[in-house]
Amino acid sequence: QVQFVESGGGVVQPGGSLRLSCAASGLTRRLYAIGWFRQAPGKGREGVSCFNTIDGATYYSDSARGRFTISRDNAKNTVYLQMNSLKADDSAVYYCAVGGACYEWAYWGQGAQVTVSS
Repeated sequence: QVQFVESGGGVVQPGGSLRLSCAASGLTRRLYAIGWFRQAPGKGREGVSCFNTIDGATYYSDSARGRFTISRDNAKNTVYLQMNSLKADDSAVYYCAVGGACYEWAYWGQGAQVTVSS
């Protein structure tokens, strides 16, 4: 059974930083993409970032590029999303995901709430 433990969400002031973590367990097949998505109230799910484990390529949405960084720790089976210079528009539930490619997602985390507010 695939399980994820997401952590690191919370409330932060505009301009602040947060680091989300997503620890995975129970993965029994090779999966080549890890990523982060977010969903704000009343909006659809939005892709934030993807890491291709085959070639090391990283992808970011226009809103995340330059402010967010995706990384992973293989030994811990954990993926991170470092978020800097946070804005109110970044407020959402953030989900980690793993899949076969950056357009093909197999498993999702339970979500972590990020609120950017003064």
